[in-house]
Amino acid sequence: MMLVVAALFAVSAFAQAPPTYAPLSGTTQTGVRWGLVSAAFVLGIAAAAGAIGQGRAIASAVEGIARNPTAAGAIRLNMIIGLALIESLVIYSLVVSLILAFR
Repeated sequence: MMLVVAALFAVSAFAQAPPTYAPLSGTTQTGVRWGLVSAAFVLGIAAAAGAIGQGRAIASAVEGIARNPTAAGAIRLNMIIGLALIESLVIYSLVVSLILAFR
């Protein structure tokens, strides 16, 4: 019984102590982690630019197929390769933003 009472008093003593926090790396006095903010901007800009590039590539490929239907196979293959390269740039920006976020 005495052990339970002592444990209750010990818990209240620790609750009264002011908390001590280690400073976050890359923070200012307001606590903003600028690495996370820059990572969000990098990923947002890269995703928007990649989406615009993919839309233009698909539009050009469809226009080319409409003008010359016999070349549809070659145009489709080149379009898919181009879309893969555009998407890889967006994935690279994701990797860079993750590095910035957890640095």
